[in-house]
Amino acid sequence: MAAAMKVLATLRTHWKKTTFGVCLLSWGGNWLYGKHRDNLLRRAACQEAQVFGNQLIPSSMPLKKATVFLNPAACKGKARNLFEANAAPILHLSGMDVTVVKTDYEGQAKKLLELMENTDLIIIAGGDGTVQEVITGLLRRADEAAFSKIPIGFIPLGKTSTLSHTLYPESTNQVEHITNATLAILKGETIPLDVLQIKGEEEKPVFAVTGLRWGSYRDAGVKASKYWYLGPLKTKAAHFFSTFKEWPQKHQAALMYLGPTERPPEEPEEKPSRPPLYVRLYRRLRLYWSSPLKEIPQEVAPEDWEELKLSTVELSIATRNRQLDLTRTEDFMDICIEADTVSKGEFVSRGSQKMRDPHTCPEGSQCIQASRCILQLPEGTEGSFGIDNEEYEAMPVEVKLLPRKLQFICDPRMREQMLHAAVQ
Repeated sequence: MAAAMKVLATLRTHWKKTTFGVCLLSWGGNWLYGKHRDNLLRRAACQEAQVFGNQLIPSSMPLKKATVFLNPAACKGKARNLFEANAAPILHLSGMDVTVVKTDYEGQAKKLLELMENTDLIIIAGGDGTVQEVITGLLRRADEAAFSKIPIGFIPLGKTSTLSHTLYPESTNQVEHITNATLAILKGETIPLDVLQIKGEEEKPVFAVTGLRWGSYRDAGVKASKYWYLGPLKTKAAHFFSTFKEWPQKHQAALMYLGPTERPPEEPEEKPSRPPLYVRLYRRLRLYWSSPLKEIPQEVAPEDWEELKLSTVELSIATRNRQLDLTRTEDFMDICIEADTVSKGEFVSRGSQKMRDPHTCPEGSQCIQASRCILQLPEGTEGSFGIDNEEYEAMPVEVKLLPRKLQFICDPRMREQMLHAAVQ
């Protein structure tokens, strides 16, 4: 008892050192527990992947080929370690023939996709920029009609991974999020996603799965990292200091657009069986002896373009991939024209919301549903577009919706959730 009292007296005398030691031990214990929990998640994921790898396949069937495009620079240079620690073991245990292609500089993925040989699966390991580069390179190919049918998996490793909100359940644990995404790729459930084709006057087209932004919120958000020393207030500071410029900040342009298009029926996944030989011969003979049919010229209905002049604080053109509805009957993209009468206080508060959801359309904005649009900018317009969070020079562009263009792999739970919501 006396020894215990002596220890308590010592701790009380040196209370500053005691407080520091308790805090240090608490932090260290929490850190060790987090590492242990992450290792348990990795082990469980590898055991689940091993089940796929142990499945028997016929000797005549080749191994499934998967090509991974890894951006090591994503997540401030941590993407390579995150991939090798959390995703690579799962892919190799699954029994697939995995080829990892690491990009060395910005734009390299576009060039590599144009030269890529046949593969059964494309996996993108990175963030929004990596996704945008890969799909742009894929859809610029001369044989893009065939390659666009290849399933695409996405492993969210970047600082911004907008697409992961659609494909995978939310998770606050990064290791769990990555392992769940990799396991979902092995399961192979796919959903069709829309793509935007964005083409300048002379440039090659750029493709996006999220959308295009042009305006003051985007310009201020890009500068938020300059105020890193303000911690959680850096976003508000970036938008606040941007109000010291010319106010109100108006962006003027002309917009022409076409309305939504009716969604065609889905093609059957299984092709009909080939008819017998005698049926094919009969059809060919009948086609040979019958008189040629006269082609009746079909009248092409003129396109009903609508035009408007706009003055806005920000313009955004976004796909419906964030609010995916697998049963909708029309295909369209959302055009949001935000009012230019916003006050400085509203601009700062909305700026923080825009950082969390860049394509949110606040009250008082003009919302248009379109399948195609042409954005004409005044001569000498400065600034930049944000296309899937990647910066491009602002210029007159034509934006065309490519509905259900690519098949992305998603978590089966998310697909069931979408179908259940559509039924309700």
